[in-house]
Amino acid sequence: MARVALVTGGTRGIGAAISKALKAAGYKVAASYAGNDAAADKFKAETGIPVYKWDVASFDACAAGVKQVEADLGPVDVLVNNAGVGIVKPFVELTLEEWHRMIDVNVNALYHVTRAVLPGMLTRRSGHVCTIGSIGGRSVFAGGTCYGATKAFVTSWAENLMIEVRDQGVKVSVVMPGAVATEFGGKQPSETDVWKLRPEDVADAVAKVVLTPPNVLIHRLEVRTLTVPAKGQGK
Repeated sequence: MARVALVTGGTRGIGAAISKALKAAGYKVAASYAGNDAAADKFKAETGIPVYKWDVASFDACAAGVKQVEADLGPVDVLVNNAGVGIVKPFVELTLEEWHRMIDVNVNALYHVTRAVLPGMLTRRSGHVCTIGSIGGRSVFAGGTCYGATKAFVTSWAENLMIEVRDQGVKVSVVMPGAVATEFGGKQPSETDVWKLRPEDVADAVAKVVLTPPNVLIHRLEVRTLTVPAKGQGK
């Protein structure tokens, strides 16, 4: 029987690439999303991957959403915490709403979704929680006071959780990409982004982490582009 993978933010950008990669690896994939219904419907039509709409910032919505996924597909064996919000601007220009939204989606959602799937994994003594972090979590940059801090939280949270559950058969990993050419942060990819990673590069890394043998855990994986960006374009 095919194992079940749930990818949050799984219909666009890096999440869509991860959903496709895990389906190609033989998983039954469920992709959650919160925003664009038309884009999600198109993704579902193109891939055959079922989509589920809920806001990961809501604990109740996550509990109900995971319950529905498991009713439709079976227990979640792999959770990819991918959903994220990135607003990069000077601290004094960040609105309260922007600050709270990043904290809710990038930090609080880790509790909301993982708390819904982890008890079942512990009962079965099998499962994998893989969270998408960022090298921005340890490399400071102007405009990253909130976003960078949320990704630093991801790294610490994942390592602490790993220590808690690895002797109960559950793996915990964090994949930390550098700059990726997506619409993340509201920007459209352009010709100046050719030096960046592709979403598929990150998805391949996630698949490698998830597909390790039962006795092997890749806890932290940093993925960078080998291409040297133009000065001031990133890392």
